Order: sequence, then structure tokens, then C-alpha cells
Amino acid sequence: MKASHSVTVLGREISVRSSAPQAKVQEVEAFVNTRLQEIGSALKSGDAQLVLTLALLNTAEELLDLRKKHETDASLEGRLREMLYKLESA
Repeated sequence: MKASHSVTVLGREISVRSSAPQAKVQEVEAFVNTRLQEIGSALKSGDAQLVLTLALLNTAEELLDLRKKHETDASLEGRLREMLYKLESA
């Protein structure tokens, strides 16, 4: 069941609904705020929209890299199982 949680991002309080436990919601909130702070401190401009956009792009890149790695790992695991099967059958 989804519960309502209050999170603060860039000083703005937002109400979100999630089936995740409160600890997980707080972990996500902390991750987002840390990422925004890292990117914001690296920029000369204090433009919140730019900070959010860059954080989103960076996080999306990491997600896509992880997905690709997961697919590669799954493919390798399948090939290894096939090789083990062949070795055991020989």
C-alpha cells in the first residue's frame, strides 16, 4: 500500500506517495539532495533548473550504464551456463 511521504528538494517540501518504507524514501531524498549539491557547487550559475537538468542527465547516464552492464552480465552468465552444461555432458 502506498503511503504519503514528505521530502525536501532544493529547499522545497514535496509530498510524494510511495510503497517504499520511510527509510528508503529518506535514502532517495538524501541521494538526490547530495547529487544536486555536488552539481550546484560545480556551476558558477545558481540556476536551479540547470542544476536539476544536469543532475537528471547524469543520473540517467549512470542508470543506462548499469542496465547495459546488467545485460552484459546476464549474457555472460548464460554463456557460462551453456559451457558448463557442455563440459558436464562430455
